[in-house]
Amino acid sequence: MKILRTLTLSLVFIAGSVTLKAASSEPTEKVFTVKDVMNTYVSAMTHGFLKNFESIVDQNAKFILLRGKTLVSFTKAEMLSFLLENQGLELGCSVNKSITTSDDDMALVKVDMVYEDFTRTNYLTIANTASGWKITEVYSVFK
Repeated sequence: MKILRTLTLSLVFIAGSVTLKAASSEPTEKVFTVKDVMNTYVSAMTHGFLKNFESIVDQNAKFILLRGKTLVSFTKAEMLSFLLENQGLELGCSVNKSITTSDDDMALVKVDMVYEDFTRTNYLTIANTASGWKITEVYSVFK
């Protein structure tokens, strides 16, 4: 009887341990806040740190640059490719960032990248999508 009880308890303990291990090893996707998205964007653009960048940008996002009177547009894939080529590149600029407008559905963020001779102002549209807060559009102006 004592052996049967010990064997049963051992099996229950092993089964519980295996179940607990399986539950804790399931990958969970991080849910980002508006501030997380803003800080990840700034980190990627100014320091070349790409951790989580792909996760914070919506699949259909557009990156639009106003160069003089010409608009140049890039997709998420094109921007990611550019950033991968320049990964780790440290830009010599100071950054000012602020959340201009925010509610439960969307946020508009202004990021000024101030260089010695010019300023690049980025307007980020961040939407609360089904998979969390994501950048849907970045509009950049050079002054």
